[in-house]
Amino acid sequence: MAQRDTSVRPADGSASTDQVFQVEKHGIDPIPAEERHGGAKDLFWLWFGSNLTFTYVINGALAVAFGLSFWQATAVVVAGGLSFFAISAAGLSGVRTGTATLVVSRAAFGVRGNWPAGMLNWVVGIGYTIVNTVVGALALEAFFADLGWASDDVGRALALAVTLALTFAVALWGHATVQFAERWIAYVLAAGFAVLLVFLLPGADTGTGTTAAPGASGWSLAFVVMLAGPFSYVPMPADYTRYLPRTTSLRSLTWYGALGGFVSSVALGVAGVAAATQTDMTDAVAGTEALLPGWFQPLFLALVLGGSVTNSIITLYSSSLNLQVLGIPWSRSRAIVISAAVTAGGSLYALFLTDFTSSLLSFLSLLIIVFAPWGGVFLTDMLMRRCRYDAPALHAGRDGGYWYRSGHHPAGTAALLAGMAFAALTCDSELWTGPLVAPLGGADLTLLGSLVSGGVYWLLARRTVAPHTPFG
Repeated sequence: MAQRDTSVRPADGSASTDQVFQVEKHGIDPIPAEERHGGAKDLFWLWFGSNLTFTYVINGALAVAFGLSFWQATAVVVAGGLSFFAISAAGLSGVRTGTATLVVSRAAFGVRGNWPAGMLNWVVGIGYTIVNTVVGALALEAFFADLGWASDDVGRALALAVTLALTFAVALWGHATVQFAERWIAYVLAAGFAVLLVFLLPGADTGTGTTAAPGASGWSLAFVVMLAGPFSYVPMPADYTRYLPRTTSLRSLTWYGALGGFVSSVALGVAGVAAATQTDMTDAVAGTEALLPGWFQPLFLALVLGGSVTNSIITLYSSSLNLQVLGIPWSRSRAIVISAAVTAGGSLYALFLTDFTSSLLSFLSLLIIVFAPWGGVFLTDMLMRRCRYDAPALHAGRDGGYWYRSGHHPAGTAALLAGMAFAALTCDSELWTGPLVAPLGGADLTLLGSLVSGGVYWLLARRTVAPHTPFG
């Protein structure tokens, strides 16, 4: 049997430097037209595979914990899945410019004004990678225990090493390998999670709800939980579309990417909702496992591990591009070693020295005060420009049109601060409760910070921001 050719080729048929199982040469530098390849269909598997993560099961269970009934929680899960249409559409910026999202956002904030959000995005990405790594390692440790291996520090260390190795190897190779791995891992995970749904859905209590209505607090917290995941992807979509040919249409890349994220996130979210109506999901892994037949429990743990790895792959990969945006003078493949080392250190600390996972999650949820407004400005700027940028100027520094005033775009900065102020005043987090939460009946309106920042940016920049012609 002939060996399958795993290389990818540009539209013109010439050889591409972006090949499976070879270290990607490009970073945030613009991808030349002759090296563009692939199609919008690739985005379905990327977003489908990366969102087959147990996190959505936890989110669905939390919606029930906030007081929502099965059908109310399911409606919130579906609404969260629909947000992938906006995330996927933002990938058009990568098609038009050939570079990463956090380079494109220099148009909205300026080269220097973009730096703080870039740094925070790196922190958030690494934070989520640590959380996913810890969850995956604990699932693998439990899998070892089911096989009869002693659950001790050696087993836990081995589980962590395997989880880190799976994530790092794929992310290190780069774009083509990330897409290849997400597709093939998705095949296996989709089959496994489909079986999980078969076990969980029939026993769901569709009439379960609290004696009192969930109120503004319950509804708003459920929406924040379900939308926080998709919102965390706003600084990433161009990272995975920058190799697509410039002829790729907005409609095709939006629909394929959005359907991928929607199907996986909604399916697993509903699984979490169904499980929460049947058992205590305080420990979501243990709670779900208790609802499964004994023969499927080891496979379930493998699914948790696989989902953790697929999600960590894309966050770790994007973190290497992020470090280049921050000015690290290394190649993407060398920069990723920094992110991997920090991930390993954080995971070791969580697993062996202290249990800080819940505190880390609270901290990450608090950062939505920054990223909801940041996303509002970025997406509004993209719409105002009709996604037409002066691509060379994005990399030109002081000599480019996006330097503005000393590297800062006043409209972008002011809009971001306005959105952050609103989000901080209306945030209901374990680490911070805004002064307007109580007057609003306990509602958490953090996500509306994106609308505030977007509206302010439009008011301030509508006369100065215009599409660049022709496309860069």
